[in-house]
Amino acid sequence: MDRKASVLFVCMGNICRSPTAEGVFRQRAAAAGLELEIDSAGTHAYHVGNPPDARSSHHAARRGYDLSAQRARQVAASDFERYDHLLAMDHENFARLQAAYPPQHRHKLALFMQYATHSDSDIVPDPYYGGPNGFDQVLDYIEDASDGLVAALKKG
Repeated sequence: MDRKASVLFVCMGNICRSPTAEGVFRQRAAAAGLELEIDSAGTHAYHVGNPPDARSSHHAARRGYDLSAQRARQVAASDFERYDHLLAMDHENFARLQAAYPPQHRHKLALFMQYATHSDSDIVPDPYYGGPNGFDQVLDYIEDASDGLVAALKKG
């Protein structure tokens, strides 16, 4: 039996950007007929067990994405072997993953926005301390990068 390909989205606390990426990408991958294991995690344990930030859930729901079943967790050592793609939302979290990453698995680590085709940003900015426009911008970036990631995975 073949193992499903797998993607882990990573931000700092796993309550804004990475759960949004998980929810958006899960829906986009399913619509494209991809069967994947998809999850998200944070580099910090600030919010372990908590649902996504209410603002993230609200803005995602306005676009048809349901984040309600998700709960924050911290990246685990086993994730480095378990996932084929560990996609960081920004440079700080990329550096934290890279520092913890076993060398034989570093090829799996990337910035999520490398898959974007319409945005010039190389990161998904953290909307936590900003206003509502930040959550919509995060969704714009994540939808763009999700579409690019779906296309890349379909190519193999």
